[in-house]
Amino acid sequence: MDRFVSTYTMRLDAKGRVSIPAPYRAVLGREGADTLYCHPSLAEPALDAGGTRLLEEIDTLITRFPPYSEAREELSAALYGTSETLRVDPEGRVVLSETLKDHAAITDTVSFVGLGHKFRIWEPERLRAHLAEAKDKVRLLRRSLGSNAENGGSKG
Repeated sequence: MDRFVSTYTMRLDAKGRVSIPAPYRAVLGREGADTLYCHPSLAEPALDAGGTRLLEEIDTLITRFPPYSEAREELSAALYGTSETLRVDPEGRVVLSETLKDHAAITDTVSFVGLGHKFRIWEPERLRAHLAEAKDKVRLLRRSLGSNAENGGSKG
């Protein structure tokens, strides 16, 4: 599989290293990534992480705006300017910087959640709250879609 899927919770070791889940390392390996790119999420108290597909997503987003435009410069600074290139050691571990850990309120345990082309790294309790909220929103969306289907797809 070429997607980051599932959720894993891991502890940081005494040196502050955390193991990237083996299935995620396999996806990174198939992408040809020998490093992990990581930046503070713009929308959540979490970290966005991945390999070359994450960088491609950032490139695609940024190139939607004209060169030298304010929006392009701000996105570049917010995404590339805060990104870190983390070296993956032979055992599949990385060290999260204090800046990254502070953004996500990470202390001794992290949860990895797959998002397809990338994954997020969360403080486990924050992830649980986020997933509960997301499930509630999906349930409401499902009900809304169900009633639209019953009405022939119209909103009236």
